[in-house]
Amino acid sequence: MKKVKSKTKRTVLLSPGEDGYWVTEVPSLPGCISQGKTRSEALDNIQEAIELYLESLIENGEPIPQDYYETVQV
Repeated sequence: MKKVKSKTKRTVLLSPGEDGYWVTEVPSLPGCISQGKTRSEALDNIQEAIELYLESLIENGEPIPQDYYETVQV
């Protein structure tokens, strides 16, 4: 598998889980979810998950989705 170092920034949702862990999700990469005991660990883990996700897309010849999301509170 080709190693990809993600230089692009991705929008990441970060929230506290019910179990006390921090949960992270990347809206532009469906199913790209991770967690960590601390906020910092969760962000490190999701960075690795993003890199592996992008490697898989490239290896399978699939397009890399754009990272555009608008957030609005209602």
